[in-house]
Amino acid sequence: MLVPDLSSAAVFFDFDGTISATDTGVYLLERLASRGWQEVGDRYEAGEIGSRECLTMEWEMLGSDETTLRAVAAEVPMDLDVDTLVKALLEAGAEVAIVSDGFGFNVHEQLGHLGIPILTNEVDWSTGVLEFPNGDPSCACASCGTCKRAPIEAAAQRGLRTVLVGDGVSDRRAAVAADVVFAKDGLAQWCASESVPFHPFDTLADVRVGLLGAWGTRR
Repeated sequence: MLVPDLSSAAVFFDFDGTISATDTGVYLLERLASRGWQEVGDRYEAGEIGSRECLTMEWEMLGSDETTLRAVAAEVPMDLDVDTLVKALLEAGAEVAIVSDGFGFNVHEQLGHLGIPILTNEVDWSTGVLEFPNGDPSCACASCGTCKRAPIEAAAQRGLRTVLVGDGVSDRRAAVAADVVFAKDGLAQWCASESVPFHPFDTLADVRVGLLGAWGTRR
């Protein structure tokens, strides 16, 4: 197993494209947004703007009809192994949290039953404004909506071995800080190009085997 003593580990999961089958934000934009959101995403991918600026502009393109947004977001399925994996990690004594830098409003609805910390962006539905309660102004970049690196560094300072499971641009700075990285899609490509050690995965079942061994595949 990659982390022999999970009771001394903190495991951080990205949400969009990692726990959810596809990026919920992109799915919403494809379904509901006006033209132009692809260009905003391209600027973010290229590092020209931070995620907070990117998300704010994309959110404005979606409108703020709560009923419609929640209904469309609910169409995105979750990885079937998320409940099993989180339960097994908690039983093994690990700390587990979700760190998401997306629109955020659907994460608590989808995963609140797990009873673990969820750090994500939030929507004030009374005003329709996207808010960023988990940014870190002291971070070197200070441009992310949700700073994923800060909670990883805080766990490391408490003596825990840190694990990140992610797939995209918003996971890059966190990947550099984590002791163990599970990566797929764009994050895997970036880690390979930047010589950041990682373990590839396709679904959370692969992560389960990597962290819990063969017994962790049993349901």
